[in-house]
Amino acid sequence: MDGEDPRERPDFISGIINGLERYNPEAVGTLEDYLRQQCEERFVDCNANRTLLKLYQLNPDRIKDEVITNVLVKTLTCFPSPQFALAMHLIPPSILAPANARAELPEAISKLRELDGQLQGAQYARFWATLDSDDLYADLTADVSGFEETVRVRIATLVGHAYREVELPLLEAWLGLEGQAAAKFITETAGWKVGDDGLVKVPRNPENEARKAEVREDVNVDMFSRVIRRAWEEQTA
Repeated sequence: MDGEDPRERPDFISGIINGLERYNPEAVGTLEDYLRQQCEERFVDCNANRTLLKLYQLNPDRIKDEVITNVLVKTLTCFPSPQFALAMHLIPPSILAPANARAELPEAISKLRELDGQLQGAQYARFWATLDSDDLYADLTADVSGFEETVRVRIATLVGHAYREVELPLLEAWLGLEGQAAAKFITETAGWKVGDDGLVKVPRNPENEARKAEVREDVNVDMFSRVIRRAWEEQTA
């Protein structure tokens, strides 16, 4: 899930991304509307959103703070990936300066950068603790429908790729859920089973299935003859 080419992308957006319209300031409104659609319908198009940020670079008078933060929040759901960093590179440095006219934006971006670092580093329990530590996080993610659920599904997907069983308390911490809420997500959303021993059983899949490593070395007669000849030459030297 890198959000580069989602199937939900309409043809007219592809036309903007791939054509000369990506330099047209009038495309800003269209791309902003498309971002709003992404936030409402729970998908992400990082390619289109970077096109919007590039237009902001070229037309700073059109910049909207809430659009920038919404783009960054959407990239958070693509972890692990470089999408957040790619978006950050398109934000003008003048906006990130603490003394700029947009006094609140640098702080907001700093907060989101912290969340990205935790998700990229698989520090899921710390991510949820950070998210709950400041009301600003709730404000920043308010426009993105189902943000927390999307992150949980992504965490579950990655856990399912790496584990066949996980201790329930540990998984609860990773998901930021407890008790019945955790049990419902684990069994209904993830489709896993919680055993009587307190272990969550993850079904076998191509990613978490143990594979026997096979090491094969091809050694032919010529290679042996060279080794033997060299050993003989060293003994007779």
